Amino acid sequence: MPPARIAVLGSCMMDLVARVPRHPERGETVFGSGFATAIGGKGLNQAVAARRQGAAVALIGRIGADPFGDEIATFLDREGVDRTHLGVDPLLGTGVAIPLVYDDGGNSIVSVPRANLVITPGHVRAAAAAIRGADLLLLQLEVALDAVVEAVAIAVEAGVPVILNTAPVAPLPPGLLDAVTGVVANEVEAAALAPGSTRDPRDQARAFVGGAVRFAVVTLGAEGSVVADRHGATAVASFPVDAVDSVGAGDAFCGALGVAIAEGVALPEAVRRANAAGALAATRHGASPSLPSRAEVDRLLAAGR
Repeated sequence: MPPARIAVLGSCMMDLVARVPRHPERGETVFGSGFATAIGGKGLNQAVAARRQGAAVALIGRIGADPFGDEIATFLDREGVDRTHLGVDPLLGTGVAIPLVYDDGGNSIVSVPRANLVITPGHVRAAAAAIRGADLLLLQLEVALDAVVEAVAIAVEAGVPVILNTAPVAPLPPGLLDAVTGVVANEVEAAALAPGSTRDPRDQARAFVGGAVRFAVVTLGAEGSVVADRHGATAVASFPVDAVDSVGAGDAFCGALGVAIAEGVALPEAVRRANAAGALAATRHGASPSLPSRAEVDRLLAAGR
């Protein structure tokens, strides 16, 4: 069986990660206990996550003509991600993210998108063949939204399923939620975007479903996730792990979910695979370094049965 073909439109970032005991208050300086740089960005992370799950992946995005961009390009080549449609912007630098990772494993992130915000509908149209030839298109909200809209239009016209990860949360263009196949949102995003929903994640997941949207997943961190389709909503348990850093866990989830859906895995089992990938990512530091392989996900699933 040939590998699933995944197209990803999304951001490429260099993460400058500081470990701190807690979030500083306004005007306060908090001493950190560690610092590291790591390649990230939600688009790149989800592309690499899907690649490590065995898919053939094409990444559509934009980096700067700078050392961070060079490092990202080299990394993608090493991972085997097709970067034919990863443009290099001569004026704006590569996007930068500044995650603060707390001692309890939680995080907050400052994102400075730079080149990611000048991905245009024209850039997306130039990559149309990669979208039309995919088994699934994976999207987030860390690039210019008119580019996201264009990618969805190309995919819908070609009959390619689309999963939209509503991160980072942002007001959505009219009609975007009505056009995608699946939605993945965390609790904060679901509370902001699920139409007319309550605080109950089951209600939130159900509220997304309708029109073209066949399923929605609300992720709940260590509590697992809730998945809804037109038959109802179901809780899918997570896997108990010793979490050290949740950066990248949501991207590991989305990449694994996209591959499983593209491979025709039934929805509850696809979400279970995604939960396993997210749990494994939380046991390691950094974004892209934490993304698990397919063999690792298989082992955790086997151990948890």
